[in-house]
Amino acid sequence: MHRTAAAAVGSTIFFALAPGTLAGLIPWWLTGWHLRHTETAAWIPLRVLGGALIAAGLLVLVAAFGRFVTEGIGTPAPVAPPEHLVVGGFYRYVRNPIYLALTALIVGQGLLLGQLGLIRYAAIVAAWLVAWVYGLEEPELRDRFGAEYTEYHRAVPGWWPRRRPWQPR
Repeated sequence: MHRTAAAAVGSTIFFALAPGTLAGLIPWWLTGWHLRHTETAAWIPLRVLGGALIAAGLLVLVAAFGRFVTEGIGTPAPVAPPEHLVVGGFYRYVRNPIYLALTALIVGQGLLLGQLGLIRYAAIVAAWLVAWVYGLEEPELRDRFGAEYTEYHRAVPGWWPRRRPWQPR
């Protein structure tokens, strides 16, 4: 099987397992995806915001996973990492678009459904992801990609996107 095709299959499987569980299965277990009926008009803008966060989160998530296939020739999964450092697309603005997208998806579901328990769950997931990044992922990327990752890390913020895309030298 061609390396890009293998990366696509691996990324698809990992997409279903990791984001599918964190931002799909667990929120469903917690809420049944039932809309909480609220009588106040104040919830309408929050529900609209929730839908926008879901749409944006899905767009970023799918695009970032695609980047791992086409640019990295690998997957976001630690067991099948990319051959090349992924620095294109949304990665030109922020180092962790997948994690931000996952959090946006969960928060968006909480707002859209009026299920504040999902907002608490999103905070737990976000804290876990930050710990994962600083404790395991970034040291591993420094070891694998050396100076290339160090330059990227210095230029692109981890959690708050840049206004303009980073241009590698």
